[in-house]
Amino acid sequence: MSVALYSRYTFCTAQKDEDGRLYLSRREPYRYRNLADNRVHRVAQGDTLQSLAARYFAGMPRPAGLYWVIADFQPDPIIDPTIALVPGSHVFIPSVRTVLERVFAEARRYEENV
Repeated sequence: MSVALYSRYTFCTAQKDEDGRLYLSRREPYRYRNLADNRVHRVAQGDTLQSLAARYFAGMPRPAGLYWVIADFQPDPIIDPTIALVPGSHVFIPSVRTVLERVFAEARRYEENV
């Protein structure tokens, strides 16, 4: 079965352990970079990673499903996306260009240090 378009598992591979059980390889996140087209969002009451992804990635397929891109992109990555965002805090948002050209770049499959 193929991985869905824009899945966080795009660059994982299926591997077998010593007992023959299949598992996915480690997913290397695209971490924060200080890029000119980053946005900084001031968290308002009720904001979630899913709502921010839906807002900022609106032109992409399943935009709310890209919440993990925002979680990975923080200087201090958000490990648990179910924890509420703190109103008044700031969240860094990568541009759609960054998501398309860097996060999902085919060249990432071959990079040692992403």
